[in-house]
Amino acid sequence: MKDSKQTRGVTRRDFVKGGTAALVGSVVASQFPLKASAYYGVDDTIRVGLIGCGGRGTGAAVQALRAAPNARLVAMADAFADRIESSYTNMKDMQEGQDITAQLEVPPEMRFDGFGGYKKVIEQSDLVILTTPPGFRPMHFEAAVEAGKQIFMEKPLATDAPGVRQILATAEKAKARKLNVVVGLQRHYQTVYREWVRRLHEGIIGDILVGRVYWNSGGVWVRGRKEYEERAGRPLTEMEYQMRNWYYFNWLCGDHIVEQHIHNIDVGNWVLQGHPLKAQGQGGRLVRTGKDHGEIYDHHYVEFEYSGGRRVLSQCRHFENCPNNVSEGFHGTKGMAPKAGEILDADGGVLYKHRGKDDPNPYQVEHDELFAAINAGEYKFADTINGAHATLSAIMGRMATYTGQEVTWEQALNSEESLLPDTFAWDADPPVMPDAEGRYAIPKPGASAAI
Repeated sequence: MKDSKQTRGVTRRDFVKGGTAALVGSVVASQFPLKASAYYGVDDTIRVGLIGCGGRGTGAAVQALRAAPNARLVAMADAFADRIESSYTNMKDMQEGQDITAQLEVPPEMRFDGFGGYKKVIEQSDLVILTTPPGFRPMHFEAAVEAGKQIFMEKPLATDAPGVRQILATAEKAKARKLNVVVGLQRHYQTVYREWVRRLHEGIIGDILVGRVYWNSGGVWVRGRKEYEERAGRPLTEMEYQMRNWYYFNWLCGDHIVEQHIHNIDVGNWVLQGHPLKAQGQGGRLVRTGKDHGEIYDHHYVEFEYSGGRRVLSQCRHFENCPNNVSEGFHGTKGMAPKAGEILDADGGVLYKHRGKDDPNPYQVEHDELFAAINAGEYKFADTINGAHATLSAIMGRMATYTGQEVTWEQALNSEESLLPDTFAWDADPPVMPDAEGRYAIPKPGASAAI
């Protein structure tokens, strides 16, 4: 260690701005305790920027501010100006016993709308929150890493294989620069899952042979074209409409098997300690078939094959008035784990039952641990790789259901199918366009394009 006169002036500002020097990390770790709320002072302010101002972005920003008293929200960006304004207003109402009003410092000149606003937010921030529709994630992640920023980003991390490859390449740069990256697969930050998976890895039910993962529900919001045209007082361009109703277009969302069911597929990867090698399955549209349901399926069933012939059976669907099931379960040679927090022996006897009435909110824990890592000069790398593998696993499942073919990991990873538009502009055509009746082409197994 160099003489203290040379290191005495290193502050938290040096760490969050640079993110590269091992010296800074060691000095910060020695000077500050692990608890994120333990540091104060002008020089220690962590400037937070929000890119993507929907409901998840709004919640994530609030949780970030709760995680550290010295965090300040200083800049915001979204494609739509009205989303920025509603997000900022909503943050002021999301106190829940902790007043964050003083941490909201986003004047009008620091609110950027349009497709390029993310660049300006990155310039103003030490840590960025990436919560736009996932089609933009690879581009925004790369820009944040190139600028040396600490990062929280929501899942999924891409909607196509080129995007996943971009994420993986950028992850290597983030690791080299020692940047913290936390991904919003919050089950990894949830006590019941951490304790459950730890015991499964310790072999409490023997060798795991089969997993079952589900996201069966009634579906999510639909934002109709007519609603927004009436609000705007004019016809929307096709790009505007798809951006408003982003969940139903694959270049933005990836289909709900990618955007939503990724949580459960990720748990399958986590428990089996690897990614699937193959996938085959089926899906389609039976219920959510309106024009505003875009081009995605409303149900998928996929069988994922892992090393050693192990299987994870995956279901996700959006059917109203049917039983909901969002869960994961696993079967081993000595017993079973029918749901998170419960483990039984081969005769049905209870081996473990989680009692977690006071477990912390995992959405908050994500940010608590991220800011604590920054505070201690520590780094997280695995989140990006886990997130990329979970994303590609879900994309592989979508490829299997859309084509009706068996898809291997290598085929999925090396696919050249790019879903994103060539140009991001309100008057540009998105990758898929409606027909004369306002409907979109739906993938047809056995006839859709090869991978």
